Amino acid sequence: MTIKERYQRIRKEVPEDVTIVVAAKTRTADEVKEVIDAGVTDIGENYVQEAEDVRMALGSVAEAVRWHMIGHLQTNKINKALGVFDMIQTLGSLKLARAVSQRAAKTVPVLIEINSGRELQKTGVLPEEVERLVREIASLEKISVKGLMTMGPRFGNPEDARPYFRETKRLFDYIASLDTPNVEMNVLSMGMSNAYKVAIEEGSTMIRPGTILFGERCSKNNE
Repeated sequence: MTIKERYQRIRKEVPEDVTIVVAAKTRTADEVKEVIDAGVTDIGENYVQEAEDVRMALGSVAEAVRWHMIGHLQTNKINKALGVFDMIQTLGSLKLARAVSQRAAKTVPVLIEINSGRELQKTGVLPEEVERLVREIASLEKISVKGLMTMGPRFGNPEDARPYFRETKRLFDYIASLDTPNVEMNVLSMGMSNAYKVAIEEGSTMIRPGTILFGERCSKNNE
């Protein structure tokens, strides 16, 4: 089955109002072009330099889609990231948010990353701290909070991820109920190749599949 056929199959089974952001970490420009040609509207990248290289290789084709930062954003990469990405999905601290706001020439749409599994090795804000962080970030001049994002712990059985998606959706609804200025809560980004179906059942409006479209990577960890 080709990349196009895989994408079209997933697009048919996923509700129309759920956005598919294709996770393209380590993928070549040719592979990314293939998914764009298949009808993909959003591309996610984990690394700023990799995303910039792919965009340059794609030329005008890159302008046909929206680009999402879905990996950890380092402070020293912010300037370059602002020129590459249309949305940053991994804002998890006030320090990073302030740095983005200070360097941005225009308002940056962001998602607040939730460390729903409370994993020490992962970035993102803990669930009990998200309300405070959202209120603080909402006051920044060049930041527009559009919703929440979570990775969640990785399991072989997608059902094991359900409690973490459910908790993130609970937070999403709670933050939305606060009606905080400059906070829209339109996007709930959760669910990758292994568990996107469960994520959608728990309220995800944006999924981030990669391996299921491209096939297994030859190196590095699969998302």
